[in-house]
Amino acid sequence: MNTTPTETTHNSDISQQPSFRHLLQETDTFLTCVEVVTSRGTITDPDGERVLELAQKLAANSRIHGLSITDNPGGNAMIGPDTLGRDLLSRDQEVIIHLSCKDWNRNALQSRAWQLASEGFHNILALSGDYPIDGYRGQASPVFDTDSVGLLKMFADMNAGMTVGAGRRSQVLERTNFFLGAVVNNHKRYEREVMPQYFKLKKKIENGAAFIINQIGYDSRKQDELLKYMATHNLDVPVIGNVYVLSRPAARFFNKGNIPGVTVTDQLLDLVEREGKSKDKGKAFLLEFAAKQCAIAKGLGYRGVYLGGHLRYADYEKILKIVDRFGEGDWKDFAKEISFHYPDEFYFFEPETDTGLSSTEINREYLFSKRTEGLKAAKGEIPLGYKINRTVHDQIFEKGSWGFNVGKRISQAIDGASEGIKKAMHGLEQAVKVTAFDCRDCGDCSLPDIAYLCPESQCVKNQRNGPCGGTRQGKCEIGEKDCIWARAYDRLKAYGEEETMLDGPAIFKDGDLNGTSAWGNTFLQRDHHGQKKSDS
Repeated sequence: MNTTPTETTHNSDISQQPSFRHLLQETDTFLTCVEVVTSRGTITDPDGERVLELAQKLAANSRIHGLSITDNPGGNAMIGPDTLGRDLLSRDQEVIIHLSCKDWNRNALQSRAWQLASEGFHNILALSGDYPIDGYRGQASPVFDTDSVGLLKMFADMNAGMTVGAGRRSQVLERTNFFLGAVVNNHKRYEREVMPQYFKLKKKIENGAAFIINQIGYDSRKQDELLKYMATHNLDVPVIGNVYVLSRPAARFFNKGNIPGVTVTDQLLDLVEREGKSKDKGKAFLLEFAAKQCAIAKGLGYRGVYLGGHLRYADYEKILKIVDRFGEGDWKDFAKEISFHYPDEFYFFEPETDTGLSSTEINREYLFSKRTEGLKAAKGEIPLGYKINRTVHDQIFEKGSWGFNVGKRISQAIDGASEGIKKAMHGLEQAVKVTAFDCRDCGDCSLPDIAYLCPESQCVKNQRNGPCGGTRQGKCEIGEKDCIWARAYDRLKAYGEEETMLDGPAIFKDGDLNGTSAWGNTFLQRDHHGQKKSDS
């Protein structure tokens, strides 16, 4: 594997300081990573200096194996993670750079990748990103030109040696050496949220994710379920458990649903409020609570923990010292204690009666819903329009069908016709699609990919490779509408097709097709459907 010159410069003591990649892939070491949230303003502002000082202290602690630096968290503008990361690299600290798709298109992300590789950053956490909620003189417009799956695929291709240009001018670029990670969020209430998260996890791993960090959650059974689901589905990559250290303000904030995809139940909030009445406002209790989560993660088989929260350096030290005091089997009692979920929450596996954790027996009610009787009932709930769209697609838009061959000939004729005819036919197409699907005329249609729901108009992040992790009880993180991927899951499950809903290569929308006929692009195989064979 190629190594850039800057990697040698920044890691001259690499033999003394094993890389994050080496520790995860070549050792049994239980890792401790800390999330460092960057600040607004320059690094020399008081907040910037405070964050830098904290990061430097953490870097000097031999028990901290990696610092993970955020990228405009919560959709707010912050200083770039590499600004802080460069100082840490000079101290031989392993750094994980967050890279999200909300503020950059694919070209800018690729440029960022070359910059990071050139500066010696190799650990990347690929994210779709939170929807922007603030900005200079008003809310910033999101980009979402691609998503976490697309980002992983692009970086994996860069690792393999990307070919640019065509013909005699083509060249294969030097390979990058990224160690790619991704996030999964199975801490969801409903089946229609949980299962697409698992399907997207598989897609992320297929497209280059070499390690996984799970989202914040306070349910040990769901923590256990994630590892057992991965084991039973041959998803063999290391997983790091997320431990966010609560405070009363944070618990209240999470309970109100103010952070996309993060849940604190009323029961957990009540506990935090009770403990918060103590002289230290519950701090000692909550640090021990976090230490118990660390013990649970290790006991369950996670490869490490990912500590987050608004803490001082002494708080991190305290958590690690508390963990050291625990007995080897104490985590089993802690797991029974830290089990906060909704009464009707969906689990893929049945519970273990003695531990309260997850068995490997698949949820019996879920299995019943997939049988003939269950599917028949589910079809009764499916909109008639969807059933019609399936038939139309199979008879006309499915390659090899009689309708596809006719459509191809018609599209070829329109393609060679006058601009007036092209415009008229495109207008006719839009009259149908805008009315039926709220089409936005992207020209690279994903309706067949998402059960005939348009991601351009009905997903604020335009997610084409599966759902983001930001849903709140089945609702989009922006507004109160149902997540289109949850709706797609329900539709596809009624036909027994939900398990393959994310199969196939990563989808990239071709911006060059914007404003052109999506029907014509499908029949003439100009869109991503026509590219699937070469990409798979």
